[in-house]
Amino acid sequence: MTKTTPEQNKALVLETLFNKRDYVAAERFWSAHYVQHSAHIAPGREGLLDLIRGIPATLKYEAGLILAERDYVIVHGRFSGFGGPVSWIAADILRIEDGVLAEHWDVIQDEASRTDSKSGAPMFGESFPA
Repeated sequence: MTKTTPEQNKALVLETLFNKRDYVAAERFWSAHYVQHSAHIAPGREGLLDLIRGIPATLKYEAGLILAERDYVIVHGRFSGFGGPVSWIAADILRIEDGVLAEHWDVIQDEASRTDSKSGAPMFGESFPA
């Protein structure tokens, strides 16, 4: 079993998220036994890769706050350019095992503008698209 540090795990997660679309390289980042806990993504590594392959090339992922402890990483991010009416704000929770992504959970919601936000605080960053 390969032990990695929380800093290495954060770097792995940032390297493997959705902007690169290098599917050959992706196979070395996701476990062959990858478990996807999501209502909108089919199970396993192929479900995730099929989802990404089906999203327009304009998809953009911006990572914000990222935290790691032991084998878990949580990243707060923003998905845009996928053809939806608004961007998505996501919290992705990933478990690393033997230096690869073994499990993934996500929480996704539509981005609200500062005006529409109940608290008046931005959901991601300091600006929103026009």
